[in-house]
Formats: sequence, structure tokens, C-alpha cells
Amino acid sequence: MQKLTPQQAFIKLAKYCAYQERCHDEVRKKLADYGVWGDDAMEITAKLIEHNYLNEERFAIAYAGGKFRTKQWGRVRIIRELKLRHVSEYCIRKAMRELDDVAYIQTLHELAEEKYNSVKGSQDFIRKQKTARYLIEKGYENDLVWDTLKNFK
Repeated sequence: MQKLTPQQAFIKLAKYCAYQERCHDEVRKKLADYGVWGDDAMEITAKLIEHNYLNEERFAIAYAGGKFRTKQWGRVRIIRELKLRHVSEYCIRKAMRELDDVAYIQTLHELAEEKYNSVKGSQDFIRKQKTARYLIEKGYENDLVWDTLKNFK
């Protein structure tokens, strides 16, 4: 662990935040790694926000969009992960509104069809159950999952 001055920590964190969107929690952890706490940490965080290196709303939108596009996570999982990072409810709601509903439903249908067809076994009920479990673990809402699966045969 290296101990940095507040000025050195600000420069390093500005580069850290410029590389990709970060949440306040990640920045606080980095500051602690650099040996910066208390008022100095609060001042650096405020300075990063002021210079637009750190923006929680921008982070939440980028995180939600990225996890949906790359890992095909559902809203439930994205919300849970954002809460684990201590992102505010306002920013979480804003990020969820940015997800395209049409693409969301289409992705759910594609994942459901792919999983349903890959499940071995002849009993329809078991195939639906395994598919539903998979989709719910990916973070899709129960009612949407079962509405999607009721048309499968």
C-alpha cells in the first residue's frame, strides 16, 4: 500500500476515472488504498465530481447498458449489482429507464428459446422449469419469464 499526498491521489484518480466510468464506492476504495481518508478523501471526491471525472448517474447508465448488452443481464440483477455499489435510487431508476424495452423483451425471448432448446429431456414442464430458473438467475423478472415460457411447446 502506497501513501500518496492528496494532490498525487487526485491526479491518479483523475486518470482512473477517465479510463472508464466509476462509482463513488470504487473511488473511496482507491483513496483508502492510497492512504487518503477523512476530509482529504471528501475533498478529492468533490473535486473529481466538479471536474466531471466522477458522475454517478453516468456510471449507472453505462453500467446497466453494458451489462445488458454484453452479459445479457436482466433488470433485477442490474439493480442488485448497482445497489451493492451504493448507487443512489434516483440513478438506478434513471439507468433502468435508459434500457430499451423492445430490445429487453427480444433478448429475453432469444435467451429463453436458446436455453429451452438446449435443455435435454422430453418433459415439457421440466424444460420450462430449467429455462425459467436460468432466466431468473440472469435477473429477469418472474412474471416476464413465465409469460414468455407459456407459449413454448
